[in-house]
Amino acid sequence: MSAADGAPVPMTAKRRGAQLAMLGFAVLIVMGAYASVGLGLDGKIPSGTLTYGLGLGAVMLAAYLVLAKFAPWADPLLLPLVTLVNGLGLVMIYRLEQADMKGANATSQLMWTALGVVMFSATLIVLKDQRTLQRLTYTAGFVGVVLLVLPLLPFIGTEINGSRIWINVGFSIQPGEFAKLALVVFFAGYLVTKRDVLALAGRRLLFIDLPRARDLGPVLITWALSIAVLVGEKDLGTSLLLFGTFIAMLYIATQRTSWVLIGILLFVGGAILAGQIFSHVEARFDGWLHAESDELYNRELGGSYQLMQGLFSLGSGGILGTGLGQGHPNIIPFAFSDFIFDAVGEELGLTGLMAILMVYALIVQRGLRTALAARDPFSKLLAGGVSFILAWQVFIIVGGVTRLIPLTGLVTPFMSAGGSALLANWILIAVLVRMSDGARRPPPQAIQDEGLTQVMQR
Repeated sequence: MSAADGAPVPMTAKRRGAQLAMLGFAVLIVMGAYASVGLGLDGKIPSGTLTYGLGLGAVMLAAYLVLAKFAPWADPLLLPLVTLVNGLGLVMIYRLEQADMKGANATSQLMWTALGVVMFSATLIVLKDQRTLQRLTYTAGFVGVVLLVLPLLPFIGTEINGSRIWINVGFSIQPGEFAKLALVVFFAGYLVTKRDVLALAGRRLLFIDLPRARDLGPVLITWALSIAVLVGEKDLGTSLLLFGTFIAMLYIATQRTSWVLIGILLFVGGAILAGQIFSHVEARFDGWLHAESDELYNRELGGSYQLMQGLFSLGSGGILGTGLGQGHPNIIPFAFSDFIFDAVGEELGLTGLMAILMVYALIVQRGLRTALAARDPFSKLLAGGVSFILAWQVFIIVGGVTRLIPLTGLVTPFMSAGGSALLANWILIAVLVRMSDGARRPPPQAIQDEGLTQVMQR
């Protein structure tokens, strides 16, 4: 079938086979890790190893079949890489469940993973061309702001562990995770239409061409929104993620370093001011700067106990780790969510953590490669924004649990327990896959030539 027929042109059998083989290899690694947990705990392979392996394999095979039909030219590495980190997260949650940690439930997480794949598949089926999202620019912006505000509403908004980022509608959900997707679409659509104006230079200060004062409006509005999230919802993570993503996409659109410098100064200044005025922001920074303080270590809320426990676990893991099932990650509060990176670091060591970070880096690299190959400005900016938001989130959570930056409360993408983040990130990957398919799809003539060559070789 040719592109002129209006249907997706299938990827060559060789490419499709390689993608399926990589996907199977990722599932085998996860099954091996699952078996290692059982061997480390009680010296025998868990009875559910085959069941979990087949369950994960079936879910990912379904994702592969949908991808092969509806996005046949998409980057073949994205799905296997995401499967690997998602699977390793399942393994670690199972390991914590065996240590009787409340909140760790591997079966529930596998179900959330299956639902995430359903959302991934539905996005690919419904979103046939990412450029249609540009027509929804301001609608996406409105939806994003509404989702951010929902936890502040009475009756449905709930505060958990000091942050008001959840709503209860019969079940708990974190709307901010979905807000980031809507806002990235809004940022991309807005900046594509306004980038020429925003790129105009005003006065020159030292070696930097400052933007015109009249063009600071969007930056100030986004900054005010992010500071409002920080103050009103006590959520430093979403605030930093939101503003950092906007500034990065603004830089991609205009290529002006001055926007980055202005963004950094605005956010740091706003955070410091909020820390002076609001006690919960001050407590967050105190826990970061004075984590070794006995007073903060022993404080029940807003202290540094969980941060220090995580650092102790990373230290005991060393270079190679204690081995899966042989550490004590259950002593870290919230090891199944906020601090799963530290729990993995104890049992897999620095070597294992670097391998996982390399997987994340590969996902981001494939996304940025898609941005470079995209054929229209909106797709370029959207792919760059989606890739950055994933990289930025990993940096924020890893920096927080290793005390490089203040602890924010974000979770490690695809690995931490919880449904909201997992569903949102699978949708994010689906959007990236759709853009990758459009960027990598050869023109019709090239497809016909390739098909003719294959026929002649036969």
